Amino acid sequence: MSEVRVRFPPSPTGYLHIGGARTAIYNWLFAQKHGGKLILRIEDTDAERSTEESIRGIIEGLEWLGVTWDEGPYFQSAHAAEHVAAAQQLLAAGQAYKCFCTKEELEARRDAAAQAKADYRYNAACRDLSPEEIAARETAGLPYVIRFKVPRGEGGVAFRDEVYGGIERAYRDIEDFVIVRSDGSPLYLLSNVVDDIRDRISHVIRGQDGLSNTPRQILIYRALGATPPVFAHMPLTLDLNKAKISKRSHGEIVAVQFYRDRGFIPWALVNFLVLLGWSSGDDREIFSRAELIEAFSLRGITKANSIFNYRKDDPKFFTDPKAININAHYLRTMPIAELASLVKPFLEKESLWDPAYENGQRSWFLQTLEMSRERFHTLTDFTTLGRAWFADDFAIDETALNKNLLKHPQLKEWLPELAQRFAELPQITPDEAERVAREFAEAHQVKPGIPINAARAVITGQNKGPSMFEVFAHLGKEKVVQRLRDAGKYFPA
Repeated sequence: MSEVRVRFPPSPTGYLHIGGARTAIYNWLFAQKHGGKLILRIEDTDAERSTEESIRGIIEGLEWLGVTWDEGPYFQSAHAAEHVAAAQQLLAAGQAYKCFCTKEELEARRDAAAQAKADYRYNAACRDLSPEEIAARETAGLPYVIRFKVPRGEGGVAFRDEVYGGIERAYRDIEDFVIVRSDGSPLYLLSNVVDDIRDRISHVIRGQDGLSNTPRQILIYRALGATPPVFAHMPLTLDLNKAKISKRSHGEIVAVQFYRDRGFIPWALVNFLVLLGWSSGDDREIFSRAELIEAFSLRGITKANSIFNYRKDDPKFFTDPKAININAHYLRTMPIAELASLVKPFLEKESLWDPAYENGQRSWFLQTLEMSRERFHTLTDFTTLGRAWFADDFAIDETALNKNLLKHPQLKEWLPELAQRFAELPQITPDEAERVAREFAEAHQVKPGIPINAARAVITGQNKGPSMFEVFAHLGKEKVVQRLRDAGKYFPA
């Protein structure tokens, strides 16, 4: 394979969404696999919708994901003169022409086709105007667009897509399409091709919705004397209603920043997004960076559209359950020091961070993460479900409150008594905690689970978690005793 050069060309009209992120990831993986280069090209020619904020959001999103590029960011608007020059080259070579048809004329023809229940296609009314007719219209100041002159007669455009296989489209099914608007601005079809030629793009890896443009773009490549790149079109990402995932329709739920802010681990999101339309050929779903680069190939891209199962009705699984579970896998298995660096910003945001966690209490902090992470799914869980580890102002889970506390009214008196027993210990160890808890249960002739689960509720706020004997010892006597003594506030007066 000659030098691999791929590109990710987002439009800066909003945040980086998961569909765009997946496109960037596929291109990045392909470049990494073949020792090639990824070019970041910002297609900012829509001046009304393109914003600096969106450009920053795209770059920040890619950087957060760990998707690196080798060249750029280039800006399409900086090459507008090249795009216009290409259109003029096509005009001079007789491969494009000026079209003076008005908007009203085109709409009338379109309406007539609709009434006749026929497919509308531009009738090439201006294709064969003589030089004198063109000059007269220009002298009269009539506006015009520039249309590409599609070959006539038999034949067509044939190419092989790396995902969908051989594709052919007859010339008669391609109308003479516009490449420059009446205001002189080039359309995407032309600008994109000119940029790809200049950037020496070898492979175009993009969404399936770009497949319909490919025959027309191949015509432009050839007319400009360039060899078209290899094309690979990815399946679309749909929601549960089979609608295409988009920023306009689905809002922040499809933004990369949405997952960053809700505690996703960057590589976990990369891992998940790759699986939306690609398979390694086996049952693997978890890949390290090196493993994914080694396994990735265009042949693994599926033809079937993928389903993104986001769920706004479930506060725990706020998005695709597979994404949540993949994130939980990384959270629970990564080196604890690496996890600590990821958790820190979330604790800081909630004013739960103590500088001692990097010095005198470093060991305690790391052990806290190790003990608590087994039931957590995202980094934000450390500040919500795990808030009691770092602060005294935490909420009690409703199940824990009703099942483990209020169901046994006598605990209002018992828990302060249990607190006193712990207070009499020199220090709390797991063995001592278990002894005290079991002796307490025996003294009150109840199963040990009743006082132990009640203690979990008032000490951690949760219904489940690591061994309470370990929790007693880890939080220390002062916190354990104080929270047990304050348990009465959870009961009716």
